[in-house]
Amino acid sequence: MAKIVINRSGRTAQYFIEDLGDGVELEMVLIPGGTFLMGSPEDELEHHESESPQHLVTIKPFCMGKYPVTQAQWKAVASLPQVNSELDAEPSEFKGENRPVEQVSWHDAVEFCARLSSHTKRPYRLPSEAEWEYACRAGTTTPFHFGETITTDLANYRGTDNEEYKWSGSYGQGPKGIYREETTPVGSFGVANAFGLYDMHGNVWEWCADHWHSNYEGAPTDGSAWLNDNNRLRLLRGGCWDVSPDYCRSASRGNFVAGSWLNLDGFRVVCAAAWTQ
Repeated sequence: MAKIVINRSGRTAQYFIEDLGDGVELEMVLIPGGTFLMGSPEDELEHHESESPQHLVTIKPFCMGKYPVTQAQWKAVASLPQVNSELDAEPSEFKGENRPVEQVSWHDAVEFCARLSSHTKRPYRLPSEAEWEYACRAGTTTPFHFGETITTDLANYRGTDNEEYKWSGSYGQGPKGIYREETTPVGSFGVANAFGLYDMHGNVWEWCADHWHSNYEGAPTDGSAWLNDNNRLRLLRGGCWDVSPDYCRSASRGNFVAGSWLNLDGFRVVCAAAWTQ
């Protein structure tokens, strides 16, 4: 296994860079271990029962993609030898090398991780839902890692009212904003959370390893993925460009059929390999 060298960037982030060839790189950020309260309190605005009960989860250190997987990164890995299934090199509707890949299924994301692992000799995979929320919150307990509300100056979501679905373009005391109607290049807003991660709220929903459960009764507390072999639904986190801001909250949960895809859905990878400091 190749040695990982962690570099310091700014105040908090430590990272390593995976060379995918042809000038394409994958930046992985070290997420320190810790214990956090997963889910949302019942008095949080737009709280859903699926986010209950809140429960303490202990997370081991891991590395996570600084951004959602981009189309350039996807294309580079899709060109690597097949492990279990074929991959479309250019599946996305909204084209752009630095835009997040979308229109990929959960199975596609798993195959991406398998090819990347085979190529790098490091164990890449999708994050567990607990790892994702822990990484998104980065020590915060507010609805967003920014704080109590969100604006379209900070993230890509539907910032205008939607009469059909009775969605509001604003959250809490926050302002209404704009509706871009498409993805944006990763990192466009220049705002990272305390762990050094970008685009955790909005842009594309992100696949997690877990199967869908309707609430947290009986959920694991060790940060592992919660699986149910009889369930075709998989977890999505983070909201996207086409939803109202409440769906972009740190605790908000979505689901979709594992073999299906939309132009709303992407992912980011994690790696639990040992590192040096």
